[in-house]
Amino acid sequence: MSNSKKKKLTAVQQEYQQLASQREPKRRVVKNCIVAYIVGGAICLLGQAIQDMFVRWGGFDKTEAASPTVAILILISVILTSLGVYDKIAQWAGAGTAVPVTGFANSMASAAIEHRSEGLVLGVGGKMFKLAGPVFVFGIVAAFIIGILHLIFNPNAVGGGS
Repeated sequence: MSNSKKKKLTAVQQEYQQLASQREPKRRVVKNCIVAYIVGGAICLLGQAIQDMFVRWGGFDKTEAASPTVAILILISVILTSLGVYDKIAQWAGAGTAVPVTGFANSMASAAIEHRSEGLVLGVGGKMFKLAGPVFVFGIVAAFIIGILHLIFNPNAVGGGS
């Protein structure tokens, strides 16, 4: 807690904060990072295996296999979310499940499942994009800024140069 917030607390509240911080379990940062790394890597390994199957047995090249691979990973994530399995994995693995595209699919599916009783438009559609909207906006703005920077620092990229 910041010092400015501590100044606003009464003596009893400050004493409680001190007691609570003493009783708070220690965070296992190194272990959590290792587990997140392994689980995130396993998800990526699964994605690579799916892509390799498309290339080997589906007749796709690597570029063509990318889109159906992502779609299958999203489908797996949504199915595991609807069964309540993905959230249990996420509690154990932390950021390892949040970073890949499966984490984004999980968060959207969770919001849709949670708010389905409010209707399709205002419940599922509205609440699901509470999370997705800012992600889309940030992605679009970041892509625009990177595009402008690329145009400034590499002017020959547009129009083929002379």
